[in-house]
Amino acid sequence: MARKKQYNEQEVIEKATALFWRNGYEATTVRMLEKEMGINQFSIYSSFGNKQGVFIESINNYKKQICCITDKLKASKNGKEGIKQYFYDFLEFAKEGDKNRGCLVTNTVNEMKDGSDPFVMEQLIGFANNIKQLFLTNLLQEDESNEEEAQRKANYLMNCLLGLSVSSKVYDQRKLNDTIEISFLNI
Repeated sequence: MARKKQYNEQEVIEKATALFWRNGYEATTVRMLEKEMGINQFSIYSSFGNKQGVFIESINNYKKQICCITDKLKASKNGKEGIKQYFYDFLEFAKEGDKNRGCLVTNTVNEMKDGSDPFVMEQLIGFANNIKQLFLTNLLQEDESNEEEAQRKANYLMNCLLGLSVSSKVYDQRKLNDTIEISFLNI
């Protein structure tokens, strides 16, 4: 007879998400996950398969969390102003107290070694491409934007967002605001 789980999967995934967000994918060990999640290694493997499975569920959890700002951008009819607001919203979303955590996806991409886990990298790229598609959709709302030019601007803005994510862990709010404002002068 199967044993009943003594934990709530959503709660343990939220804890794992926070751990991956702090430490990165590669630096996080199964032992660290056990301690953070409050469940044993057997339960981790039984519920999620392995560390990669826990991380994929953490990315899915992150997607749910960030919906508070991605849904706002999706509904925006303000073109590039809607995207600029997303940048400001992202900075607020990524705060934990007075500290900025950056983006879980960007942090993970920065710490992964080439070829270390192609499946995880594929998931991260997919996440980033979904955000870039939201940028493209909003840019195409502008009267003067054609598809090719909007695509180039979406690529540029994605790079700006990735840089902002990294910078947010180092610079104060004033410098981050300057970065956003200057980035949008160029589009």
